[in-house]
Amino acid sequence: MATSVETAAEHERILREIESTDTNCIGPTLRSVYDGQEHGLFMDKLDVRIRNHDREIEKMCNHHFQGFVDSITELLKVRGEAQKLKSQVTDTNRRLQDDGKDLCSSMEELQQCRVQQRNIATTIDKLTHCLPVLEMYSRLQEQMRAKRYYPALRTLEKLEQTCLPRAGQYRFCSIMAENTPKLRTQIRDTAMTQLRDFLESIRKHSDKIGETAIKQAQLQRSLDMQPRGLFGRRSRKEVAAAAMVTDSDGQGGSPVSEQDSGILDVEDEEEEEDEEVPGAQDLVDFSPVYRCLHIYTVLGLRDVFENYYRKQRRKQARLVLQPHSNMHETLEGYRRYFNQIVGFFVVEDHVLHTTQGLVNRAYVEELWELALSKIIAALRTHSSYCDNPDLVLDLKNLIVLFADTLQGYGFPVSQLFDMLLEMREQYGEILLKRWNLTFRQVLDQDNFSPIPVSTEQEYRHYTSQFPLQDPELEKLTFPKKLPFSEFVPKVYCLIKEFIYACLKYSEDLHLSSTEVDDMIRKSTNLLLTRTLSNCLQYAIKKKNVGLAELVQVIINTTHLEQSCHFLEEFISNITNVPPDTVNATKLYGTSTFKDARHAAEAEIYTSLNAKIDQFLQLADYDWMAPVPGGGTQDTSDYLIDLIAFLRSTFSVFTNLPGKVAQTACMSACKHISTSLMQLLLEPEVRQISMGALQQLYTDVKECESFARAGPVAGFQGDTLLLAFSDLRQLLDLFTQWDWSTYLADYGKPSCKYLRVNPHSALALLEKMKETSRKNNMFAQFRKTDRDRQRLIDTIIKQLRNLIAQHHT
Repeated sequence: MATSVETAAEHERILREIESTDTNCIGPTLRSVYDGQEHGLFMDKLDVRIRNHDREIEKMCNHHFQGFVDSITELLKVRGEAQKLKSQVTDTNRRLQDDGKDLCSSMEELQQCRVQQRNIATTIDKLTHCLPVLEMYSRLQEQMRAKRYYPALRTLEKLEQTCLPRAGQYRFCSIMAENTPKLRTQIRDTAMTQLRDFLESIRKHSDKIGETAIKQAQLQRSLDMQPRGLFGRRSRKEVAAAAMVTDSDGQGGSPVSEQDSGILDVEDEEEEEDEEVPGAQDLVDFSPVYRCLHIYTVLGLRDVFENYYRKQRRKQARLVLQPHSNMHETLEGYRRYFNQIVGFFVVEDHVLHTTQGLVNRAYVEELWELALSKIIAALRTHSSYCDNPDLVLDLKNLIVLFADTLQGYGFPVSQLFDMLLEMREQYGEILLKRWNLTFRQVLDQDNFSPIPVSTEQEYRHYTSQFPLQDPELEKLTFPKKLPFSEFVPKVYCLIKEFIYACLKYSEDLHLSSTEVDDMIRKSTNLLLTRTLSNCLQYAIKKKNVGLAELVQVIINTTHLEQSCHFLEEFISNITNVPPDTVNATKLYGTSTFKDARHAAEAEIYTSLNAKIDQFLQLADYDWMAPVPGGGTQDTSDYLIDLIAFLRSTFSVFTNLPGKVAQTACMSACKHISTSLMQLLLEPEVRQISMGALQQLYTDVKECESFARAGPVAGFQGDTLLLAFSDLRQLLDLFTQWDWSTYLADYGKPSCKYLRVNPHSALALLEKMKETSRKNNMFAQFRKTDRDRQRLIDTIIKQLRNLIAQHHT
């Protein structure tokens, strides 16, 4: 019972749900009915509910039937009107369809036009993006053909980064994109090739660049203008830099020039002498460097380019700094060497100032330090082979010009000037060697005789060469003779030429006047004390030099000695340094000429004595000659000739200083006296007779007569006779046989025979004893001879005792 109630309630709920739920959602409800066991009962309930609703519908329809009938009636009325309306609509539709066909055709045409218009707009838009690509690519190809690689690289960069992305994905864009790396590589390789060609070109033409730079520096120095660099005409530097900056945007040609050659043709400029010397930037086209630098910078490979450039330039520097083995032979070899070095550093200086960081100051200074050490070493080596002072002087001037040129570019060159000061010593030695040969040639060609002058013009000619100051000589009428020989003015002029040569070397070395003066004086002292002194000694000591030549040498050196203060003034005038400056070096010319004169004087004395010896060798004394029976003896022939020679010789000495002539005369007389004494005491002469002594006495008397006549002026009284006093007293002792006086007064200042040496007297007495013994075999049978023999023995004994007493 309870179950049927629940079932009925459930069915009621389902029915209410079906009534209130959308028909699309009653599926689950109906399924629950079919799933249950009371399907039939539910169908019954459903039928009951349907009948109930039908009754309600019927009630509602009955209630509204009259209204329905009215509506049907009205509807029937409307149907007729609807038929009319339908026919009208059909007719209108037909007319509309007829008219719509034209409209549809126009609409289709309009639609087609709109599509075409849209396609055209799209095409224009695409072309707007593609045309710049094609134009850019065409410009790129044109730039590549024109070898304008830097603008081409900028065009390629713009094409790749801007134009191609806008153009879209097209086949030609893909092809262009694929070719871009190849073009970039081609540009890079081509730029590097041009750089290599440029480096090779400037390596070959460095000497031309350097020659131009040195010419410009020389021209500027000669015009006494302010230094300016070869590329140092700043306006041109700025123009080049501005051109480089302007072209960096890729809108123009490559910097400076589009020519690929590194060296420009300037022969036409060189032919015109009046034009300005071209600068190296006029000779060199640096566009390959700028172009390659910009290209590698754009490619992000600037470091690679900088390293490559510096490495190659270092290699070129080593080649440039390697001198030729025969560089020292000619000045042209040195000039080519310097031109190449200047050309190298001029290029580096220009690159330093016209590029940003390709080379820096530290790199250039490092290269210069390397170059400076190698240059100095090479110059020291090659200049040591040079023996030509003119070449050394030209080399010095070339080095100064080389240093001044590089100094104008800011390179330190003090070490070069220090090396030039070292070369000054070498230059001085070479000068001394040349002047040594010249002095000897002058001495060999000199006739050692006074210079005859017959006109005033000749006299002024010689006095202009040598500062002769002799009022007495000027008063003499022409013709007259200068006291010195040609040697004097020639040597004086040669000394001045040497001073000028030293002065030339000191020019442009940045030395003070005092330093130049000191250098010239020291070099001149070497010339005087070493070179000229040796030459004079050579002239004095060489064989076959006569007394007249030696006399002239003394006269010459006397005048040269007197001219030394004129040389001092000459040096002071050309150096503008007063001679009385503190610590100023003095010339040693006076002592040099004094030494030479003393050597000549000594040589005169030696030569005169040698000539006397030649005459004495002709002496042929008969040591056993008997005592003449009566009358006077004649002077020996050799002595007559000797005295005649001495008279003629001493007459030449009139131009010599008085003391020299007096000393020569005294020396000759002493030598004669000493030689005659040696003849008496010669051990080979064992016997001497009284007749021989008397002959010698006569010869000595002749000598004394010659001395008393005063062959040379200046002797006081009988001073010259003192030369023969030893021999005279010895001969007086023997000829007068005054032994008692000699033995009694020996040792006393008032002794008559004060100059007689007991040894000499003993030796001569023994020779007479031997002669007396052998001359008379029967002397023992004559009382007179026996007494004389005993007397001689007694005197000999007394002399020996005298010698023994004074010896102890």
